[in-house]
Amino acid sequence: MPEGPEIRRAADKLVDAVEGKVLTHVWFAFPELKSYQPKLVGQTVTSIETRGKALLTHFSAGLTMYSHNQLYGLWQVTGAGERPETKRDLRVALETADKAILLYSASDIEVGATEEILQHPFLQRIGPDVLDVTLTESDISARLLDKKFRRKQLGGMLLDQAFLAGLGNYLRAEILWDTGLLPHHKPEDLTAQQLEYLAHALLTIPRLSYQTRGEADPNHHHGALFEFHVFSRDGLACHRCGSEIQKSSLSSRPFFYCPGCQH
Repeated sequence: MPEGPEIRRAADKLVDAVEGKVLTHVWFAFPELKSYQPKLVGQTVTSIETRGKALLTHFSAGLTMYSHNQLYGLWQVTGAGERPETKRDLRVALETADKAILLYSASDIEVGATEEILQHPFLQRIGPDVLDVTLTESDISARLLDKKFRRKQLGGMLLDQAFLAGLGNYLRAEILWDTGLLPHHKPEDLTAQQLEYLAHALLTIPRLSYQTRGEADPNHHHGALFEFHVFSRDGLACHRCGSEIQKSSLSSRPFFYCPGCQH
């Protein structure tokens, strides 16, 4: 599943393509959304924002579209009227005079009055967006010690969108490696220094990924600055201590760690 940095980068491309522009054609695959097609033609895309792994597209008519890519959803930007050859199923097409943004394969899509969409159960459940520029290390430290989270094991908590929205499997592995921790630890059992390191990693690693990973490429996992130290590196040497990176399963997801320097 794409994580917060990937969704934010996708949103940036959509913003560049259609924000502030008038919609000339709107198409939805799902019958329950068809009635919104004529309502949105002639409206302007006023803004596009992310909330963790969800994306909100706001229109001048006071309507908002909620979408969640889940495992297979994918946004593409094309020229107006263009439809790339693909085996994916098109779900949404929003076109302006010169550009189109197309959502493929996603199934979690809703349109409605903005105030109603903002009450969507997912949006009500999630915690602060880890890429929110107003979020501070002090905020994260307080959240780690909040009664809702302080007794939870880090391995599960770092995938819980109620803790911090936008974290996911590769970020979990990299954050725990960076702080030298294993997933069984609970915030309440960490030292003050460990909590400080963890809060710093929870803020900086997702932001570094967003800023530097670049285009998704299945053959190349990192950009010039962001590098996986453990994720998908099982069998290779740890960059920090030289031990062999191990792969296991955690929360029904693959988990990568270094047995030499994570304790």
